[in-house]
Amino acid sequence: MARSTTGRSRFKIQRSLGIELPGLGKAGALERRPYGPGQHGNKRKKISDFAVRMKEKQKLRYHYGLREGQLVNYVKKAKKDKSRAWMETLLITLERRLANVVFRLNWAPSMPAANQMVSHGLVLVNGKKINVAGYTIQKGDVVTLSERGYASLNYQQAQATPRLPSIPACYTIENKAAKVVDLPLPSDIPFEYEGQLVTEYYWKVK
Repeated sequence: MARSTTGRSRFKIQRSLGIELPGLGKAGALERRPYGPGQHGNKRKKISDFAVRMKEKQKLRYHYGLREGQLVNYVKKAKKDKSRAWMETLLITLERRLANVVFRLNWAPSMPAANQMVSHGLVLVNGKKINVAGYTIQKGDVVTLSERGYASLNYQQAQATPRLPSIPACYTIENKAAKVVDLPLPSDIPFEYEGQLVTEYYWKVK
């Protein structure tokens, strides 16, 4: 599981990237200070093309709570899949991570919280406890929480103040059980990103 970040560092990450990432669970970061962190954060400065590309891939890394090595491994696997453009495969795969599913269902207020719920054994897939945050859900899977999961503070908080306004159409929920009726789409990503810049950043990865 990727190292968690403190509330303050999550705030700084969003300011440095110039965008609020739902997975970090901290809304209002840019409303409070709509510029980068640090002494000179409110001064405009020219950034290199490399830095622009890196900024885009960092959005994916921080939203999904991944280490760089984890993201690179996902990129390598996506490039081996020739059924579609590898960037599209990458995004679909990231959306299919179990921790992300828990977050997208509004069962956790942030990605770190979703990771915690999975690692603590509060999430079940087809009735079986899964404690691996990166577990890949499949079409037809049914995702639920244990009794402890539904009673957890994370679940209660997420239900009271959902971080996202809607649940992707690839999930249906009935009696607190979510069924995966289709694979997620790249368009389901809940923040703005430039996929071409991510593609350019990782073009050497094989």
